[in-house]
Amino acid sequence: MPDIHAARRARLRDLLAARDVPAALITHLVNVRYLCGFTGSNAALLVRADGTEGDDAAVLATDGRYADQSAAQCPDLEIVVDRQLLAALARRAAAWGVSRLGVETHSLTVDALEALRSLEPGLAPGSLHRAVEGLRVDKDHVELDHLRQACAVSTKALAGLFAGPLVGRSEREIARDLETRMYAAGAEAVAFATIVAGGEHSAIPHHQPTDRALRPGDFLKIDFGARYEGYHADCTRTVVVGAEPADWQQEIHDVVRAAQRAGRHALTPGAALSDVDAAARDVIDAAGYGERFTHGLGHGVGLEIHEDPFFARTAEGKLGPRTPVTIEPGVYLPGRGGVRIEDTLIVHDSEVEVLTKAGRDLLVLA
Repeated sequence: MPDIHAARRARLRDLLAARDVPAALITHLVNVRYLCGFTGSNAALLVRADGTEGDDAAVLATDGRYADQSAAQCPDLEIVVDRQLLAALARRAAAWGVSRLGVETHSLTVDALEALRSLEPGLAPGSLHRAVEGLRVDKDHVELDHLRQACAVSTKALAGLFAGPLVGRSEREIARDLETRMYAAGAEAVAFATIVAGGEHSAIPHHQPTDRALRPGDFLKIDFGARYEGYHADCTRTVVVGAEPADWQQEIHDVVRAAQRAGRHALTPGAALSDVDAAARDVIDAAGYGERFTHGLGHGVGLEIHEDPFFARTAEGKLGPRTPVTIEPGVYLPGRGGVRIEDTLIVHDSEVEVLTKAGRDLLVLA
């Protein structure tokens, strides 16, 4: 999709021009993919602020393993095949007459940054301050469609899992079953390591599945997602298996569900990130479980499973439109069990679109 990638690079050029940065060296592979579509494991991209597409404005460097792949994925770019990526692009920046080079200091190692300084003494690198991550917050239509598909694949797989027996199966077996169903539904990969937590393990926010078998009356908390065309889904549901829920289970599920609803309703363009977190957290605080909600309310999602923006008590900034985010409050009672309910949503100008279309009721499953 050369056109969409060219449009993304144009946005970066506008930002570079506004910051008076003559050129940017992009080394974080997720950002390279975002700007040009290349999906290999070794690459860097040099973007000239005053360039014009097709006129020596952007150069992709990779190694010989990816010569054919880069040519196929990035037909609109000049491609340099060289094992020494930074050296090759530093030489090109110097040839452009660039004296100040914006670099991704959050991606480069200290050694790589020092090497870059020594490669071209007249080239002074300075931080881009996560410029591309900032651009990635506002998703274009291609990205949103990929996210919709990732979420549709995920919830289809969950529905299939919930239709079958669960009591007596181990957490690890259930996790592998769900992942197999996601692949069968069209996932290119799982978005992250699937969390399946039964009984007392459901009180551990990021529990790793074990051989513990589910027993009647257990909470079952599943946090999962598919990856589609590089984009990640994120969804959590908590159910009870084999028996009607105990009063305490129904109580904390009701609290978390109400908090999740409050968080979703707080999602509007321009809302302070901390206010969105507070909308959900206040519900849990009022119910007396504030100390048992031990993480932030949610985060952005896209080419990475966790990306800007982040909802937390101390979060700074405001929510923009066309921003996919998660809302995932939880209550965790150590030694007993816990509940988390999470959706991936898109914040539009006048509405919130829920992508993970799975019920939020406290289901009782066999």
